[in-house]
Amino acid sequence: MTAIDLGPVVDPTPAPRPSHLILEGRYCRLRPLDPARDTDRLYELSHGPERDRIWAYLLTGPYPDKADFAAHVAKIAAGTTDPVYWAVADAEDRAIGWLSLMRIDPANRVIEVGSILYTPVLQRTAAATEAQYLLARHVFETLGYRRYEWKCNDLNAPSKRAAERFGFSFEGLFRQHVIAKGRNRDTAWFSMLDIEWPQRKLAFEFWLDPSNFDASGRQKVPLGVLTQPAAAEGGLALRRATLADIAAIQALKTAAYLPNEATIGVASLPRVADYAALISNHEIWVADGAGHLAACAVFEPAREPVIYSIAVHPAEQGKRYGDAILAFCETRARALGAGIVKLYTHAKLTERIDWYGRRGFVRTHVETLPDRQVQHMAKTLR
Repeated sequence: MTAIDLGPVVDPTPAPRPSHLILEGRYCRLRPLDPARDTDRLYELSHGPERDRIWAYLLTGPYPDKADFAAHVAKIAAGTTDPVYWAVADAEDRAIGWLSLMRIDPANRVIEVGSILYTPVLQRTAAATEAQYLLARHVFETLGYRRYEWKCNDLNAPSKRAAERFGFSFEGLFRQHVIAKGRNRDTAWFSMLDIEWPQRKLAFEFWLDPSNFDASGRQKVPLGVLTQPAAAEGGLALRRATLADIAAIQALKTAAYLPNEATIGVASLPRVADYAALISNHEIWVADGAGHLAACAVFEPAREPVIYSIAVHPAEQGKRYGDAILAFCETRARALGAGIVKLYTHAKLTERIDWYGRRGFVRTHVETLPDRQVQHMAKTLR
């Protein structure tokens, strides 16, 4: 009798419901809405000349007068179950917008960010992005949810672009999903998973770092570049790795690097590395093969990026995937604004060092470690 595949077993423990914790950031803080303190300012910021655009795709507003708006703020501020609202506050702790966690399903550990009000002083700022980062980090790391959702009117092109920029994946369109302000709304559906969060977090933190902004506050590397989910190079279809790929990455590294150990006489560092840890501070890109990963690049996204390791499965030899994965790393370094890319390998792997040399990498120095010598190399990008 053929076994029935019922899917992977998961921990059925429910997640806690969110509560009004204060979430501190560098550019903003998320705190509970305070009607007495926040109503006048939020009304002023959200009911000026751009009021119709600001409220166009929200399910409420704009409001005919401040009294009606105040009643709405008082209502949402008092909610403690679903939805739960936070004010987005600036460096002086003045409210400049709000967002909420809603459609909260603790049993399945699913939650949605929604009802997002970004006033003009918040839009297109570092604080606007950091607010999303703070809430996502809270959802995954503090509350332990498995799935984080973003939904919006399919006509709301800026919201759909924002979802993808923040690292959510488009899943489909729910036609005639709701009636909003007397009009049909088709809803675009996006999600982010806990297994994807380490690579999304890495992108957020690179983008939010002060070094990513010039003296006038302009970004150097767009967040959409950092959250890029897939790429193609030399016949390889690459995607960002998730926590679900860790075992396959370890298997690929063993297949690719174990043969080197007869030459170097010690364990190969890429074979014994902890990829569950590396996925938090390195970009990891993989290409799927038949029953295994075909290739993998582990890449440190810095101002001078470092290729920690590249690997091609032995079963894929002869397809020039080594050239493809190396070329991808160079392309990725350029996308991050780098003028140089670095790598290192064991000094005894002379054929590998020569291979890199034929592809434009030059030897910079040899590092002596207790059990090995490491050849460092670099390539100037044009």
